Amino acid sequence: MKPFLRKEQAPDLDDRLQALRQVVDIGRDRFEPSLVHDARGVLERGTSRMGFGRNVTVAALTGATGTGKSSLFNKLSGVELAAVGVRRPTTSSAQAVVWGEASEVLDWLGVGRRHGLRDPDLDGLVLLDLPDHDSTEVEHRLEVDRLVQLVDVFVWVVDPQKYADAALHDGYLRPLATHAAVSIVVLNQIDKLTEVQRRQCVGDLSRLLQDDGLTGVQVLSTSTATGEGLDLLRETIEGRVREERAAAQRLSADLDRLVARLAPLCATTKAEDLPDREQERLVDALASAAGVDVVVDALAAAHRRDASLAMGWPFTRWLRRFRPDPLGRLHLRRSGEGGRTSLPQATPLQQAQLDNALRRAAASAAEGLPSPWPDCVRQSVSTSSEDLLNELDSAVSSTDLDDERRPAWWRVGNGVQTVLATVAILGFAWLTLLFALEWLQIPRPPTPRVEEIPWPTIALGGGLLAGLLFSFVFQQMARLGARRRRRRAAQRLREGIRQVAFNRVISPLCRELDAYEEFCNALTALRGEKRRT
Repeated sequence: MKPFLRKEQAPDLDDRLQALRQVVDIGRDRFEPSLVHDARGVLERGTSRMGFGRNVTVAALTGATGTGKSSLFNKLSGVELAAVGVRRPTTSSAQAVVWGEASEVLDWLGVGRRHGLRDPDLDGLVLLDLPDHDSTEVEHRLEVDRLVQLVDVFVWVVDPQKYADAALHDGYLRPLATHAAVSIVVLNQIDKLTEVQRRQCVGDLSRLLQDDGLTGVQVLSTSTATGEGLDLLRETIEGRVREERAAAQRLSADLDRLVARLAPLCATTKAEDLPDREQERLVDALASAAGVDVVVDALAAAHRRDASLAMGWPFTRWLRRFRPDPLGRLHLRRSGEGGRTSLPQATPLQQAQLDNALRRAAASAAEGLPSPWPDCVRQSVSTSSEDLLNELDSAVSSTDLDDERRPAWWRVGNGVQTVLATVAILGFAWLTLLFALEWLQIPRPPTPRVEEIPWPTIALGGGLLAGLLFSFVFQQMARLGARRRRRRAAQRLREGIRQVAFNRVISPLCRELDAYEEFCNALTALRGEKRRT
């Protein structure tokens, strides 16, 4: 027989119930609905039952039709309360006999037929006579199933003809294998057996109970006809009442059975964070789908275009204005202010790469975790592609690409080009004036020369050639600046994409992994062990 819980262990049930409450909260949307339902039922029943105190013990006589259960109920109570007859089933609804005050418990049990008795040895006992568990009436069986979930002590009454009944063993005893400490098996009607048959019957019943998992369960033999074994049964029940442990034992057994069902959901594997390489792959896929390469290419082209407008050859730079603005075409000229861009939609290949990156990240995070956690991890990142792409687009449009700030040296370059253009224009004007004077046959002053080359010609040609040369030099310098600006913008865009990846993928993954660790921690406490840190 299993040892009883020591009274000093009873407060641990509060910790176990608290751990169960945490398990229910975690598993509400993650575990099988039936498992969550059962766990919530244990939590609610355990909390309610322990609220009535441990000084009340609820014992139930349950058995099949014809086992003499009601007769045994009358013998134990000492009053003819239960109807005994040939007609089956005789017990149509549960009734109770109470020693002491237990009206609140009976209200919670939902038992209306109740009788009060007095006996100091049994003070605090509520003895129930349940309907037959194999009754032909469905409501009788439902009543038995309901009360079996609530009582503290099971008194399983069998007879020599039905002790091996599959309905009893498969439907009740085997599922309650963890409840041996709060179970008593009574082989009734032994007066119908010889001594040899009794030993054989008791031995066979013990073997069946062993097969059911009820190791060490107490087996008693009784006869209501001769009174044999009734005193021992009564003393056994009195002992349960005096110890005031049955309610705690029953709850502890319920928790142990639930732990056995929950244990496969927590492996020895510890949840690990998403590896850095997987995070980078994810950011790469998101950046590709967001069109980061298109943006930085447009930014570099816009930088070169702006540089040409600022420092290009003054006589042709105005033609650049007729070319479309690469950033303006994407609605990114005023970056950092949000809003929709005009980036092309992600291609089917990019969307496939994005979906694959999400699946790979989920698989990597859930590696080694038992079911249902891999599915939970995958579902945590299963998001609408359209919503994700919209958020990526918003991240791109909100990124400050620094396109409004022009390098200071552009003003110097513009000044140089302005001076050279002015020299060329003055040279052209000087030559024009000389040509006009010559054409009008007006005497003209002597023209300064350098090595037989007139200064106006030097000014015109030098201004034009130097302007073209500086325009080429400035263009190459602008290309270098465009590449630097492209790299800086790519870094800023990736930071924005990385934030989206964290909010929409990495953070939900981490929440699921944290939930897994919290569940395993709560399961440890539910076992009655110390929580892990």
